[in-house]
Amino acid sequence: MFQQLVPLREDAILGLMAKFRADSSPDKVDLGVGVFRDLSGNTPVLDSVRLAERIVLAAQTTKSYVAPAGRAEFNEAVGELVLGAGHAALTANRVRVVQAPGGCGALRLGAELIKTARPEAIIHVSDPTWGNHAPLLGNCGLELARYPYYDAAAHRLRFAGMLETLERASPGDVVLLHACCHNPTGADLNLGQWRTLTDLLQRRRLLPFLDLAYQGFGEGLEADVAGLRLVTAALPEALVAVSFSKNLGVYRERLGAFIFLGESPPQVDAMRTHVLQIARGIYSMPPDHAAAIAAQIFADAELRTQWITELEEMRRRIAEMRALLATALNRRTHSSEFDFLRDQHGMFSQLGCNESVVARLRERHHIYMLSDSRMNLAGLMPDNVPYVADSIASALNG
Repeated sequence: MFQQLVPLREDAILGLMAKFRADSSPDKVDLGVGVFRDLSGNTPVLDSVRLAERIVLAAQTTKSYVAPAGRAEFNEAVGELVLGAGHAALTANRVRVVQAPGGCGALRLGAELIKTARPEAIIHVSDPTWGNHAPLLGNCGLELARYPYYDAAAHRLRFAGMLETLERASPGDVVLLHACCHNPTGADLNLGQWRTLTDLLQRRRLLPFLDLAYQGFGEGLEADVAGLRLVTAALPEALVAVSFSKNLGVYRERLGAFIFLGESPPQVDAMRTHVLQIARGIYSMPPDHAAAIAAQIFADAELRTQWITELEEMRRRIAEMRALLATALNRRTHSSEFDFLRDQHGMFSQLGCNESVVARLRERHHIYMLSDSRMNLAGLMPDNVPYVADSIASALNG
């Protein structure tokens, strides 16, 4: 049966990780893999998560399934965390939340729901976008199209081009939007641009599908969902995929949520039946461990405060690395070309250099980033920023 299969090309990030591990240089720096790292280079278990886990394990009497939709108290808390407790759609009972195996699982649930409702719909994704968006959304059979978003060489948004392209989208098409901390660019829309985009979505009758993977990593828990809340307050229907890998640090536990808004309670209830049937056909039941931990944190005032403090520390660490690298590159290159790093949000930015520069950084200086020059700022440490800045300046000079 399988004799005709040939090896597929290695995943870019997984391949980069393997090369980094095989590099014996003491100077090597990993700016490729998309995980948060603290000042010791570790991806930590948050103290709030450890405490909540102890409470959960002490009270647990069974490992039986919870429910196809996941843990109810987790889902309710996520709806309020993302949309805000006073959101009009929540008040009108037009929102449902289903726990998912990670943000990836939530994205796939959304794609399959779109395919069920309107298989001819086109999903418009930003250029560039996260590398896994295409397989997660497109492998279910939906057509994908690209809209301009960012000019890496000029380090600026292509907002006019984005609007011009989406104006030509057909009513009923879907627009995938990074809610905050755009991956791979770190360049986010401001509130004025979100308002303009919301008007376009309304007028063209396009369905927003918001990917929220980094809430709290950009400007803060509330600020990072300001654009999302604008869109979901104005549109009758919307989809949101949420990941807690970064802001709770529970990567391997695969904790996510799929939020969907409908025009009326009966409509969103009907959507929920389809979502649960889709889930049943893919993974049956979601994992519960991290959801129980998250629910404990969200419900306990002391734990929630501790988590928010830890999240703010992670956000601040990334912002500090951005500022340090921007300053160091300004000095090394005698230009303001890389000052944009200071103003962008989240873990990722693109340097804007070509693949040959990226290769020189890897081969000569043992600095690892994706071929499109996407770098994870959380991979930087205060003591290696000067070396990284010197290496970038050297690689740019050939």
